[in-house]
Amino acid sequence: MSSLLSKNRRSKQRQMNGNTQTQYITPESANWHYVGFEAHQLNAGESVTVQTGTDEVCAVILSGKANVRTKLEAWENIGDRMSVFAQKAPYSVYSPAQDEIRITAITDVEVAFCKAPGKGGFPAKLITPEQCQYETRGVASNTRHVCNILFGNEPADSLLVCEVITPSGGWSSYPPHKHDTDAAPAETQLEETYYHKIDPPQGFAFQRVYTDDRSIDETMAVEDGDLVMVPEGYHPVGVPHGYQSYYLNVMAGPSRNWIFHNDPDHEWIIERDKQL
Repeated sequence: MSSLLSKNRRSKQRQMNGNTQTQYITPESANWHYVGFEAHQLNAGESVTVQTGTDEVCAVILSGKANVRTKLEAWENIGDRMSVFAQKAPYSVYSPAQDEIRITAITDVEVAFCKAPGKGGFPAKLITPEQCQYETRGVASNTRHVCNILFGNEPADSLLVCEVITPSGGWSSYPPHKHDTDAAPAETQLEETYYHKIDPPQGFAFQRVYTDDRSIDETMAVEDGDLVMVPEGYHPVGVPHGYQSYYLNVMAGPSRNWIFHNDPDHEWIIERDKQL
């Protein structure tokens, strides 16, 4: 199995000890510097608390309703979708470094904690669906639906967080692009994770991660709840007919600025699409 792929641990964790954690990625385990990530599936009534430490953290309520608190703030009964495929923006809570986020599930809840180095420059806050930026990009089989959760719509120290739905038989993060070189304004360096969900959940999608020199060239079959790490290189996603794909992206790097570079071998597709 590729070292870039982290499999969903839900069934194994529940069988062993009732642990709610299904994904756990640190900069140390990923062998990089900035991005951390963990996902939890809570039954109604269960709670989980994450200490932010030196990170800022954005907790995204992927599905379900929950009560959420930090050290100084609290929000009751947040969450407005029961599935990530509802095409509704999520509720999220941002917390700075040296704080905590506690999630208590009202219904069954899936929550993702997106992490990156924090300076404590912004207070804890609720990010409502109305504050997110929702848009549809692309044409034909390159159509995808993007929701910016913590991007240009909201300030942060390091974190960039968004989610994408790719329809059946489609492609996203395509034409292939990369953001692994600190060379603004041409390109910025950002590590990235893809947390995948599939509808129906027994399906799969494909993600390729490759560099120009092919020192990295991995193609992975990803299933519901799997996570792909992109330390560098291009990283397109393809979805088989009959299934649709969702992924939550977390990015961070030396600067909080997303400037990507398309694979020149496939950039011609952009001009062709303008004629459709």
